[in-house]
Formats: sequence, C-alpha cells, structure tokens
Amino acid sequence: MHTSVLIIYVTACIPAMKKHMLLTIAAVSVVGAALLGGSHVQSQMDSGDSMYEQVRAMGGLNLVMSEAFAETSCSMDTTGRSVVEFNLTGQSVELPIMGGKTYQAMTFSGQVPGPTLRVTQGDVVKMTLTIPADEGVPHGNDMHASQISSANFGAVNPGESATYCYIAEVPGVFKYHCSGVDLAAMDQHVLSGMYGIAIVDPLNGYDELVVEKTAVVNGAVAVQQTTYPPDALEFQLQYNQLYLTDAGGYNMIAMLDHDTTATVVNGMQYGYVPNAVLNKAVNGDERRNIFVLQPWNGLDRKQYQSQPLYVETGQHVRIFVENQGNEPLFFHIVGEILDRVVQGGVLQSKATETWMLGGSQNMIVDIVFDEPGTYAAVNHDYAAIYSGAATVFVAGDPFGLNDSLIAAGIIDSPVPSYAYALGNPSDAVPPMGMNSIAHPLINLHGLYTDEAAAAKQREGAIPFQNLCSAIGLC
Repeated sequence: MHTSVLIIYVTACIPAMKKHMLLTIAAVSVVGAALLGGSHVQSQMDSGDSMYEQVRAMGGLNLVMSEAFAETSCSMDTTGRSVVEFNLTGQSVELPIMGGKTYQAMTFSGQVPGPTLRVTQGDVVKMTLTIPADEGVPHGNDMHASQISSANFGAVNPGESATYCYIAEVPGVFKYHCSGVDLAAMDQHVLSGMYGIAIVDPLNGYDELVVEKTAVVNGAVAVQQTTYPPDALEFQLQYNQLYLTDAGGYNMIAMLDHDTTATVVNGMQYGYVPNAVLNKAVNGDERRNIFVLQPWNGLDRKQYQSQPLYVETGQHVRIFVENQGNEPLFFHIVGEILDRVVQGGVLQSKATETWMLGGSQNMIVDIVFDEPGTYAAVNHDYAAIYSGAATVFVAGDPFGLNDSLIAAGIIDSPVPSYAYALGNPSDAVPPMGMNSIAHPLINLHGLYTDEAAAAKQREGAIPFQNLCSAIGLC
C-alpha cells in the first residue's frame, strides 16, 4: 500500500513522456487499494469523490499508452472480402425484472443483450458505436472476435461516435461488451446489460453431426451411427448475473461478494418458460401453470411475455452459448445429452452430460431431441437455477395439441413442433447463417425498450398478443 502512495508522488516529478506508463500503474494500485480498503492512497485524494471519479482523474485504467498504436484503419484492402457494418448505440434505460420491479440498465441499442452480429470467417467488420448526447456517461465496445489493439476500445463521449474495423479471422462465438470509461466501471456497465455476441461462421460451413445410437440387429444390440446434415434450427443463449441495490441500481459490494441478485438468460429470469396462453391450451385455464414458476404470465407483459423454445424431434438443433458473467456456467439439458460441443471451430466433446464455461467463454452445442417432451436447459449450479437460469425446450407434440389446433382451424394438418403455431421468441433466434434452418414463426420477445421492440416488429417479429388472437387462444 505504501508503494501506491510513492508512485503517485513520483509522477509529479518525472518527464511527461513517461507519465502515461506510471499513471497506469498508479491507477491499478489505487483500485487495488480501494477494493482492499487501504487508507494510504485514499488520503492523497478528495475523499468525497467516488473511486471511479478518482481513477478517471488520474487518466483512467488504460492497459497501454494510447500513443503506442495508431487508429485501426477502416480503409484496409477489402478485395475479395465482404464488409459488414455493425452500428450500435449506448444508452441507459429502466427495464423490468421479476416481481414487478425495474432496474437501471445500460444497453446497446435499447436491448439486453445487445444485437447479435453474424458474419463469415474472413469478413471485415466495421463497428461504429454512437453515444446519444443525453446519455449520462461515456461507453466503449470491446469485441472479442477482433485481434486489434485495445486502444481502439476506449471511451466514446456523449454526443460522439467512434469506428474501428477488424477481420473476423477465427470461427466461433465471441463476446462483445462495454469497456466502461477507459476500463473504469467496466464491471458496472457489463453487469448492467451492455454485452452481446458475435457469431463467426466457419468459411466452409459447419460439419455434419454424427450421433451414435443402438439398434437390435439379428437379435443382438449393435452400435449404429446416425448422420444429420449441417443445417440446423438455431438458438442463442447468453448467461449473466445482476447485482442490484433495493432501488435497482448497480451494487458493486454485492458483486465483489458474488452475492447474486438474479441469474439471467438473454437478460431475463425464467424468460423461456410456459405462459398463460400455453396454460390455457394445455390445461384449459390460463391461471393453472404448467411450470413451477411462470413470472411473466399475462398479455400485459408485451415483449416480456415468457415463452418456451419449440423444436422438432429428430431435428438437428444448434445452440450458441456465451457465459457473459462472473459465475461459472455448468450447461446441462435435463433429459438429454449434448451430442457435440465445439469451441473456436474445434471439437471439444461428444456425448457429454454437462459442459462448463468460465466467465467470458463460449461454445456451440449440437443436439437432437429424440422424444417428444419438455426439457429444461439449466446452469447446474442450484443457486443459479433458483435465481433464474432455467430455459424450457418443448420437442414435438408432448401435450397432444395437434388435434385441438386442427379442430379449431388454427392449423390444417399436424405440425412437427408448436413453433408452427406459436413461434419462437425473437431474442433467442440469432440472425440467419449459411447452415441455418428458418424458424416457422418468430414472435416478439426480449428485454427490449418499447422503441427497440417496435424496430423488431418492423423486421417481422409478431407481437405475442396479435399471435395469440390470430390462433384463437385469447
């Protein structure tokens, strides 16, 4: 702790050309001292300032001297490459959480998680972040799919925009997130909602999925291989935590203690569970829940209405998974086995029950649901399950609704999944890629502001109330 004080004192006496480096060391020392409760560094500053204000006053938590790297050129030679523009805004808004409350969210483009970027390996990404003039704080954007200087991820001030470009060289799923104010308060910005993913499809597409089964051949059990084509029905699931005060603000002390307020999947607790409409279709009563906990029942929930994920039996399903938060993710689907796990285009596992992801780690899960039924995808940390990380997949027609849907004139003939009648939620469906199977219907669902929800509707997402009325269930 005494070393921190010494560094701060010495910086006033050194040549200007070396100040940046020592200020960086000093800033890190200050944060360490502040987090550990030291008093020596704090005594050198105005005790009325917040830790973040103190760090910013010292020059921010820059990882390198900003003079060390030139700005990434967006005029690179793109001959033979596609250029994909990815435009985001950074804005703070109030968004709902369970219990009829709201919290002070920070968002990319008015939604949590932010919009998903999807490109092909070798594409050039032109990323532009704009901060509205009325936003209270600067924001940045660190894209893990890039391999460029971190100096590009610096703070963008309110009323300004910043652009950088990179080549998406490596296939896989990659986090992007707010880098805070030159890294200061990055935890607050990310854990308040400023995160998303970039999906980089392999240049030559995805591989076929080979699954081992057994069959009785000539009276004996034999192993047989079933091959599924690369095309798959796709979903995206992003896990994170909320650390909140009673008033809905960010609680750094709770974060440091790993005292989670909520575990969220794509920004919501229990966002993908049955709802009142499915209650009515299955039980004849919208108030009689199918699942043990359904916090988003009611058409007044608008885009926040919960909904399961619907798939066909025997269908190749591809799930892009990212652990955005602080806590480990033990990904497991109750009643199924993960047929394949891929990271960075490399096979990691076949036929495994659970796969662990640390913070800021990802995977692509390939799975085939063999039998009609309901299957819960969970973080197999029981605290995470109880605080929000349960997602229900419904495969085939386990509730026997095809006959009643036909009798009501909603469908003409039996359908292989309820997605044909009820659709899948827009925030769980990534943009289409080269091996994507189109979803039959996509309805409006997600932790969106009303403005972001309206934009999704213009893109074709069907408001759940309209869908419900159209099929005669409400």
